[in-house]
Amino acid sequence: MKKVSFCGISGSGMSALAQVLIHKGYEVSGSDRSFDQGKDAFNKKALESLGIKIFPQDGSAVSTDTDCVYVSTAIEDSIPDVKKALDLGVKIEKRSDLLAQIFNACPFSVAVGGTSGKTTTAAMIGYILDKTGLKPTLINGGLLKNYNTQKGIPNVIFGSKKICVIEADESDGSIEKYVPYIGVVNNISLDHKDIDELQQIFSNFINRSKFGVVNLDCTNSKVLLGLKNIKTFSVQNKTADVYLSDIKPLKNGVSYKLKGKTFKLGLIGAFNVSNAAAAILTTSLLGVDIFQAASVLETFLGTNRRLDVIGQKNGITVIDDFAHNPDKVKASVQALRAYKGRILFMFQPHGFSPMRMMGRQIIDSFANNLEKSDMLFMPEIFYAGGSVKKDISSKDLIEYAVSKGIQAKFYQTRDEIKQQILNTVQKGDRVVVMGARDNTLPDFCKSILEEIK
Repeated sequence: MKKVSFCGISGSGMSALAQVLIHKGYEVSGSDRSFDQGKDAFNKKALESLGIKIFPQDGSAVSTDTDCVYVSTAIEDSIPDVKKALDLGVKIEKRSDLLAQIFNACPFSVAVGGTSGKTTTAAMIGYILDKTGLKPTLINGGLLKNYNTQKGIPNVIFGSKKICVIEADESDGSIEKYVPYIGVVNNISLDHKDIDELQQIFSNFINRSKFGVVNLDCTNSKVLLGLKNIKTFSVQNKTADVYLSDIKPLKNGVSYKLKGKTFKLGLIGAFNVSNAAAAILTTSLLGVDIFQAASVLETFLGTNRRLDVIGQKNGITVIDDFAHNPDKVKASVQALRAYKGRILFMFQPHGFSPMRMMGRQIIDSFANNLEKSDMLFMPEIFYAGGSVKKDISSKDLIEYAVSKGIQAKFYQTRDEIKQQILNTVQKGDRVVVMGARDNTLPDFCKSILEEIK
């Protein structure tokens, strides 16, 4: 039996792979500084319930008989577990290397790439394949609401070794390690890299794939259309291989038409219909009838932190959302604006370098889609550790937001923002918390909901 350890095991990508290896019969352990800080208690308990041993992040998770220590791209050599592995000569591999090994071993592999929508689209594909009896293995970055349990971390579906569905992340270069049977590109827009670089990355990705699934509505993705074995999806262009039309908002979702037949989706926003189109097209390449796929998606509940309604109290709705780049913010705000009511946003920026690159574009996405009564609050930029140049502040972004006519305020801490929200919110309002990489944001949402009077 192989003995492995995961450094930073509470992260969605790491926890998913830890679950896959314990399922394969490995002896799995791990550590996470969030656990040491008393955070993510549910994740810790869930991992332990699967037989994964959790250690403090002090090097004790690694021993001479450890076969490999898996780390993310964000982990530095100064972390005690990594230092211990280096001292003992234990092999260290990146999370993406392990994922590539598992993924590339499957004959029918699906990698979902693109700047936005990867998590939801991959989850949709896995859900369709699972419910139509094709037994996929899905390794996902988001928690799958259809598979929620009180004692598990449902970001994995365990299936056969024939079909594997994953997200392919371009931000850290790991997408280059995957050789898919089907490569999906949801869209190409500004995020961690500039557009020219992203277009080259996704062109290489599609060229490594047997089939390419491309969004015909995305201007920046048109460079991919001349590549081999391309299939297209659209919510705007009827010439696409899968075209979903007549999108209409419903109370708890949207409706759309596929070749004249009407289907419902329990998620809001045209961007989620586009995600559904990608999933329907992709699964059709694996033998699933398109109408059957659309029918299955009517019961798809989505993934956590994607316009996730935490709850309602006294006519006020609290929503948790992962939006963190210009396109994601635009899509989420437009989806929310299809419904009546003022919106109070707390946007927590993540990373000083990303904010230097796209902070103003994020504010533009708010400015172009908010109504005058809406409000935007921001705490300081979320710092996940490591060596960074802190030469930009949320205060700079708020000043820009005010210059664009937004009701916007900067507060040093989230607690100050929560109090301001509680003092301001009224019946009929929606409170939306946006941000990435910070696992405490869902609990922050719950605390707002609990304290609404």
